[in-house]
Amino acid sequence: MKYVVVTGGVVSGLGKGVTASSIGAVLKSCGLRVTTIKIDPYLNTDAGTMSPIEHGEVFVLDDGGEVDLDLGNYERFLDIKLTGDNNITTGKIYQAVIDKERRGDYLGKTVQVVPHITDEIQDWIERVAMNPVDGKEGPPDVCVIELGGTIGDIESMPFIEALGQFSYRVGTGNFCLVHVSLVPVLTVVGEQKTKPTQHSVRGLRGLGLAPDILACRSTEPLEEHVTAKLSQFCNVPISSIVNLHDVTNIWHIPLLLRDQKAHEAILKVLDLQLLGKVPREPKLAEWTERASKLDKLKTPALLHASVVMERKLVVEWIPSCDLEDSAAKDTHEAYQKAWKLLKGADGVLVPGGFGDRGVQGKILAAKYARENNVPYLGICLGMQIAVIEFARSVMKLCSANSTEFDPATTSPCVIFMPEGSRTQMGATMRLGSRRTYFLGNNCKSGKLYGNASFVDERHRHRYEVNPEIVPELEKAGLSFVGKDESGSRMEIVELPSHDFFIGVQFHPEFKSRPGKPSPLFLGLIAAASGQLDLLLQRSSGVVSSNLAPRCITKGTTVPVIKVYPNGHIKKPLKSLVNGYYTNSNGIHI
Repeated sequence: MKYVVVTGGVVSGLGKGVTASSIGAVLKSCGLRVTTIKIDPYLNTDAGTMSPIEHGEVFVLDDGGEVDLDLGNYERFLDIKLTGDNNITTGKIYQAVIDKERRGDYLGKTVQVVPHITDEIQDWIERVAMNPVDGKEGPPDVCVIELGGTIGDIESMPFIEALGQFSYRVGTGNFCLVHVSLVPVLTVVGEQKTKPTQHSVRGLRGLGLAPDILACRSTEPLEEHVTAKLSQFCNVPISSIVNLHDVTNIWHIPLLLRDQKAHEAILKVLDLQLLGKVPREPKLAEWTERASKLDKLKTPALLHASVVMERKLVVEWIPSCDLEDSAAKDTHEAYQKAWKLLKGADGVLVPGGFGDRGVQGKILAAKYARENNVPYLGICLGMQIAVIEFARSVMKLCSANSTEFDPATTSPCVIFMPEGSRTQMGATMRLGSRRTYFLGNNCKSGKLYGNASFVDERHRHRYEVNPEIVPELEKAGLSFVGKDESGSRMEIVELPSHDFFIGVQFHPEFKSRPGKPSPLFLGLIAAASGQLDLLLQRSSGVVSSNLAPRCITKGTTVPVIKVYPNGHIKKPLKSLVNGYYTNSNGIHI
């Protein structure tokens, strides 16, 4: 097993996750089987209980693991399926060591950070790295490990020590360290400065690790003399210095690595002859085409579906609180702006969420889309919102609500799942891949999925549509076209009288891939651009990327709205408009 470790210096947010994913993509294109591990030094056991305001949105894996967004990058770039064990946290490591101590596994020894914590980290890496993640048998060839945080962070110290020991454990030729650093430009003098990277590398060496490759982030390509200076003062060959300057979209990053022969530098450190492997030149034709197509479309979001269908999207973000009646009095200007944006949209997406903030605004958005035949896609809470709105407006159940928002409601359309826990928050939701069975063959969602009898999608929720009210809802016109294996849990709802009004309890964004976007997002874009009927006709088999160019007029602009609660989410909001720091959830409009 070969290991590539990616660390970061100077500042956080440089894009280590995209760099690690891109390294994996390039190595995979060389014919190697690649797996990945993300190390998060925080004490939380997983990302499930962390606020998206601080940490970004949670990514959910097939096994129900609630993990860092970077694992979403790994899955998308490498087209692999990871497990919760591929995300190491300080909480997991300490819990494992404490459990062993309680069992008496350490035979009365004093349990310490060194060697017990560091050994547990190394053992975990070795064990997980051997698990196949690409659907094939046998262990992968290379494991790419990303260490979260910045060199010098106190919480990272046990992992730095463990990785230093690990480099000796696996031996020369099996360990390659890639250090991502920043080369800033001071606007006053206008020159690229190498000192931050010099100090970062010096700090890394002081902790017992020496970089084999420098990946330098910068706004513009590095000047030749700057690269030479970095080589001299950081003791890294010029051929092992890679410049990852700002690009128009993140799909250029693997191409940047290839063009600068980063794969050759990595493969030179990793003696792959020991594996009997002769890597080929990287084959990245699909990446080249995808990156070029996105540049021409210049779309900031809905990357997977919009690129496949060659649509240019105009994405507007509406704080759902601004749609509410109270905003008309308190913030009239914001209220008018929000409604103007909503009424100008060709499609509406209401995503998942927790709590009652902005819920009434989301209900109003769903009502507008339903009454005005505007394409609507509700995800998780967005599906529940659609049901509540329908019950209130069509069935005249004025008190219809979710018990999440009103525990005393007399018309509970959405209820707490019986198997859920009200006292234990972590890992107690309905998580991971679950099967949804389509009822009949005439529903739009079923056709989008290629007339499949069932689909496996990832979930993350505590509340569900109340099965007792389903007969009344269907009698009034809603159609629950997808249910779980028991037939009592509602998974997909449609409004047959509407051109495109679909709600799903699962999260299709978690399994969307570049080149293989979620069928539901393809459907939303097609409906918003007036091409849904043709897409459905061509979807007698599985929806594939070769459908799009034949059924969509290239370059047309499609304004699509995302309605979300007030507040800011740290990573997803900025990542959707910046080229390099992209939201792993992939699809938000």
